Amino acid sequence: MIAAIIAAAGSGERFGAGTPKALIQLGDRTLIEHAVSSISSVADQIIVTAPAGYEKQIQTLVGDGIIVVTGGATRSESVRIGLSKVLCEAEYVLIHDAARALASPALAQSVVAALKNGDVAVVPGLAQTDTVKVVNADGIVTATPDRTSMRKIQTPQGFTFGLINQAHAQSGEATDDAALVESLGKPVRVIEGEERAIKITTPSDLATALQFLGQSPNFKTGVGVDAHHFEPGRPLWLAGLLWPDQDGVEGHSDGDVAAHAICDALFAASGLGDLGSNFGTNKPEYAGASGVALLKETLALVHKSGYKISHVSVQVIGNRPKIGSRRVEAIAALSAALGGAEVALLATTTDGMGLTGEGKGIAAIASALIYSK
Repeated sequence: MIAAIIAAAGSGERFGAGTPKALIQLGDRTLIEHAVSSISSVADQIIVTAPAGYEKQIQTLVGDGIIVVTGGATRSESVRIGLSKVLCEAEYVLIHDAARALASPALAQSVVAALKNGDVAVVPGLAQTDTVKVVNADGIVTATPDRTSMRKIQTPQGFTFGLINQAHAQSGEATDDAALVESLGKPVRVIEGEERAIKITTPSDLATALQFLGQSPNFKTGVGVDAHHFEPGRPLWLAGLLWPDQDGVEGHSDGDVAAHAICDALFAASGLGDLGSNFGTNKPEYAGASGVALLKETLALVHKSGYKISHVSVQVIGNRPKIGSRRVEAIAALSAALGGAEVALLATTTDGMGLTGEGKGIAAIASALIYSK
């Protein structure tokens, strides 16, 4: 009998998704669903270690035939919890990371084949093609190891049930289970791994994984422009900030040209009309609305249409106010309104030419890059 433990209790903090990594969508399925699919062809029993509070959600995704348990604070602790649920008649145990969701069934079969051929511990690995340096605390190189004998280790890793239980009985911590077996002095066989068994830790890893699925994010771009005359006596709102002692501009809302240009760029990219069709004068509820409020509503519309924001850039054109002293503050305000999206803010003048150059008003031009969720 073969049991498999899928470590899926990671928070996904490095991914920045606001959800456990195992629940991140990859193509038409979550990472945990991919991982279960890749291991199910060889395993008689599958145990998933889930983040606390997400056990029911993961159980729904993987089905009732799979055991879902609450994972521990560390990977090794989670594996030990999983091992406690392995049936006593198991001969071999495979330990797999949900983050290596695209490891193929063939890779799991190769690990099992090596175990049945007499090995007690088997891990897949790829040759190290980059030069590796050992550095000290000051960042100074102390050694350059020979990379020809190095391997980048992947999962699933396979072990005899008795050996992996013995290795974990000491309650040690390691980045992979093979290291605990090595500490016992037992031989660990390395077989050929797969390029597609990458560890998905960051959004760029996810983009790479999509390519293995024959997919790639659908990127779209848009450009938006806005301009307003100054109107003495009105407050000036620009880039989500109030600029004291500056004349504001005329407009149906607060006249924040930077925010409005970004909204238009996002609408153009997502095919959702423009600022006028969404927040125009025919919609009295937006009279006096702040630029931040319009950005938040635009973000919701973009998300509803199936897109996320990759990057926004906006350039303010005018003689005043001077943006430089509050650039960081303004970028933070715009980014917060857009759900933490990456924002660039620039400023320029027109050397005395036109509406802005003559000091009669202020303008902004923005570009947006969005991608399908």
